[in-house]
Amino acid sequence: MKSTFLLTAALAVFAVQAQAQTAAAPLAAPDQIATKKGPLTVQPITHGSVVFTWNGKTIYVDPYGGAEAYAGLAAPDVILITDIHGDHLDPKTLAGLSVGKALMVVPKAVAEKLPAEYQAQVRILNNGQRLDTLGMSVSAVAMYNLPEAADAMHTKGRGNGYVLNLGGKNVYLSGDTEDVAEMRALKNIDVAFVCMNLPYTMDADQAAQGVLAFKPGIVYPYHYRGQNGLSDVDGFKKTVTTANKKIDVRLRNWYPAAK
Repeated sequence: MKSTFLLTAALAVFAVQAQAQTAAAPLAAPDQIATKKGPLTVQPITHGSVVFTWNGKTIYVDPYGGAEAYAGLAAPDVILITDIHGDHLDPKTLAGLSVGKALMVVPKAVAEKLPAEYQAQVRILNNGQRLDTLGMSVSAVAMYNLPEAADAMHTKGRGNGYVLNLGGKNVYLSGDTEDVAEMRALKNIDVAFVCMNLPYTMDADQAAQGVLAFKPGIVYPYHYRGQNGLSDVDGFKKTVTTANKKIDVRLRNWYPAAK
C-alpha cells in the first residue's frame, strides 16, 4: 500500500489541477426527477459536487471548483460536506459563495477543519445518525477504503456518505468509498451518485458490482477522475445494464473542461 504521505500529496496535486481545469467550464444540463413535493432538479457541477433544488430549497453537495462554478444558482439552504480532503472541503470555494444562511451538515472531522466563521451553522452527523430539517431527512452512511487500515486514505467513521429523503425519494451520495457492506445494504434507493476513481476510491467495475447489489432506480457515476484521467463510465454503464436493465444509468459530463 502506498504511504499516507504519498497518497495525500497526490490527492492535493490532483485537487489543484482539477479545480483549475473546471473553474470556468459550462455546466452540464440539469435533470429533473419527480417527487411527491414537486420536481427534484439535479445540477452536476464538477467531480463530487452537485446541486439539488427541491421544494423551494437548494442543497449544495461538496462545494468545490471555485465559486464561479455556481454562478446563476440560488444560494444554498443546506450544504453537505462528506470529507476533509480539498475536493470536498474547499474553504476557498465556500468563501466565494453566499453561504451565510446555510445549514452545514458535516462529519466531526470536517467540523474541526471548517473556518471559525461557519461554526455556528454546523450540524455534526456521525455514521448512522439522521437529521430531519426543512422538510427533508439527511442520514449519514459510512464511506471508507478496503481493506480497512489505519493509514487508509479514507478511514471508516471519518467521512460521511449521505441518504436524503426528498418528497418520498431516497437519494444516495456515496462520497469517497469503496464497495463496502454499508453501501451494499442500502434499501429503496431511488437515485444514487456513486464514485469511481483510483487510487482514492474504487474502479468502475467495483462500483458496478456495488450498484448491482443495492439496485437503485437511477444511478449517476460521479467523482470519476483519478490519477490516470477519467474512469471508464461507459464500461460501468454496460456492466450494470447488462446485468440489470431496470437500473437507469445516467452519464453526465462532470468534467466539461477535460480534454
